[in-house]
Amino acid sequence: MQHAVPTQRAAGRLHTRFTRSLFGQVLIALALGTLLGLAFPEFAAKLKPLGDGFIKLIKMLIGPVVFCVVVAGICGAGELKKVGRVGIKAVVYFEIVTTIALALGIVLAYVFQPGTGMNVNPRSLDISAMAAYIESADKVKSAGTVDFLMKLIPNTIMGAFTSGDVLQVLLVSVLFGCALSVVGEPGKPLVRMIDNFSATLFKMMGFIIKLAPLGVLGAVAFTVGKYGIGSLKQLGFLVILFYGAVVVFVLGVLGLILRLCGFSVLKLIRYLRAELLVVLGTASSDSVLPQVMKKLEFMGIKKSVVGLVIPTGYSFNLDAFSIYLTLAAVFIAQATNTPLALGDLLGILAVALVTSKGAHGIPGSAIVILAATLSAHPAIPAIGLVLVLSVDWFIGIARAVGNLIGNCVATVVVAAWERDIDRERAHGVLNGTIPASELDEGLSALVDSVGEVPVPAPLPGAAPGR
Repeated sequence: MQHAVPTQRAAGRLHTRFTRSLFGQVLIALALGTLLGLAFPEFAAKLKPLGDGFIKLIKMLIGPVVFCVVVAGICGAGELKKVGRVGIKAVVYFEIVTTIALALGIVLAYVFQPGTGMNVNPRSLDISAMAAYIESADKVKSAGTVDFLMKLIPNTIMGAFTSGDVLQVLLVSVLFGCALSVVGEPGKPLVRMIDNFSATLFKMMGFIIKLAPLGVLGAVAFTVGKYGIGSLKQLGFLVILFYGAVVVFVLGVLGLILRLCGFSVLKLIRYLRAELLVVLGTASSDSVLPQVMKKLEFMGIKKSVVGLVIPTGYSFNLDAFSIYLTLAAVFIAQATNTPLALGDLLGILAVALVTSKGAHGIPGSAIVILAATLSAHPAIPAIGLVLVLSVDWFIGIARAVGNLIGNCVATVVVAAWERDIDRERAHGVLNGTIPASELDEGLSALVDSVGEVPVPAPLPGAAPGR
């Protein structure tokens, strides 16, 4: 009996800590949203504004946060050559990993044949559901390299922030940061002001992130209430195969890459578990962009790397999205009995490597970019997109989670490549030796020193590179 009381107290403390943590609250919200959707589908479908509102609140901060982090990172880098070097290394990494992801989608589609046996006649499909997507896809396909580059330039500086285009914000941020770095001593008061502004933004984000469980509850309740669990049966094998492909890519490909850098992808996922749960509930990686950037800085990665790699990766490093492009394209070909030769597969891969860039920010981007990819390869009937439209939301959950993990891994890899990561601190954070507070509390601690990441004393007995 004497041992029972301490045990009960420990269990009570563990329960309290779980329910007060962001991770625990989001997990509870996921369960409640699913139950609401199953028990009261009509009411649950009306909760969609909760999820949409939360995502809009986070998106409201993305532009200013990216600007502050990039400018502070460039000014803190010391030399502009270093900024250019980080950017080039990031792009090289993005292209290599994206190609692997696209190839994985093709291989899995051919090994498991998810569309074989469906025998769908393209003429029997309803084109009305695809009209808006195909129209957008035609615009994407007709836009060449020049159009893409011109789209990166905003009409005005403020227009970059009001448009919601992360790449435009990144362009303005890089130019401003480089100019401020060249100005030197006279620009230091402005740098301090931007640091203070950044601290205020992350305080704001601390308030908003407290609403994450409510946003997840609304998004999950709406999805289950409107579509139902049974809506997965129609194309269940494709959905399961895609989820499996993302797991294989994350644990196999990204796990190996991160292991070569001396880190564990499982420990990184555990560290980001609260953010990944929010993405799982909202099917949007935008919903956690600002706090993910801060958590990577907390790991010991320099601002200059985080500020360049994460925003760029949101448009150029869409790993799970790339897997989906080729997997869905081959699935549609199999479902409509369209034969594909090796040359056709290589053509799909090459086109997808181009069309996948800049997909972020396009409404219904997955379907639009897939339509653009298929329209550039006439052998596969683009109307076959109707087949995957009904399960796009469910597939989108894994896409968002996979893309986020891919961008976080890319940041760690580029930082290790540049030697811009405090390995001792990173291992301490990932191993739990340096406690990472829950997101709202952790952000408050992080911005106490004008947005600077605290550097603790070396861990006793820790060896560099482990």
